[in-house]
Amino acid sequence: MHSQPSCPNCRQPMQAHRFTSNQGHSLELDICFACQGLWFDRHENLKLAPQSVVELFRLLHEHRTDQHQPLAERMACPRCNTSLAKGFDVVRSGRYMIYRCARLHGRFSTFSSFMVEKGFVRHMTRPEIDDLAKRVGAIYCTSCGAPVDIRKDHACPYCRAAFSLIDPDAVVRAMEGYAKASTERTTLATPSVDIGDALVALERDRSRAERERQKRAFTSTSDASDSSFTGDLLTAGVELVWALINTRSHH
Repeated sequence: MHSQPSCPNCRQPMQAHRFTSNQGHSLELDICFACQGLWFDRHENLKLAPQSVVELFRLLHEHRTDQHQPLAERMACPRCNTSLAKGFDVVRSGRYMIYRCARLHGRFSTFSSFMVEKGFVRHMTRPEIDDLAKRVGAIYCTSCGAPVDIRKDHACPYCRAAFSLIDPDAVVRAMEGYAKASTERTTLATPSVDIGDALVALERDRSRAERERQKRAFTSTSDASDSSFTGDLLTAGVELVWALINTRSHH
């Protein structure tokens, strides 16, 4: 059992959460919600059981209003403290950024990169991008996390990834595929996905949480207009997935 590691990004202690592996064993993952990242010891990213993915979405939903830290230029391995090597991996749903330990201790993955790796995202359609551009000032790139002006750019100017979002249907299909369920599947209607509404609702929740934090610190803050914030497609997508999981669990 390893001691509690520090986050490669902010160097604060990560939270250890127990999940079930795809072989039925206990699997402990280290998570930093402030940096929206997970540390995987070697090959742990390949071992999560479908129910553990559901549990991970529950945790992300619970921490949706947490304050977030930007990614640092240099990150250190929590096992040996050497610098992590930044690179890209490519899967069918796109490419994603990853930070690996050269000594093979493991890898640091942002939540968004994990979603791409598991095939939980899809490219946004042109009408979705146009509609979103009317409602938010910018978005965070799902591939590298950089803020992007969706009104001017047609792809991320930093990593050149296409705009993408979490697809609730893809999440459910992937989890069913991983489980290789032998039972007959029940087809349920999927709620219509309006990522713009989800982003606006999320920003209101975060503004409310921030007002409470400011109030506790005896300061004040003003509300930002819906069109002035940077939309977090990852967290908004988590909200949509969590709503779908709950809908299916009650049928």
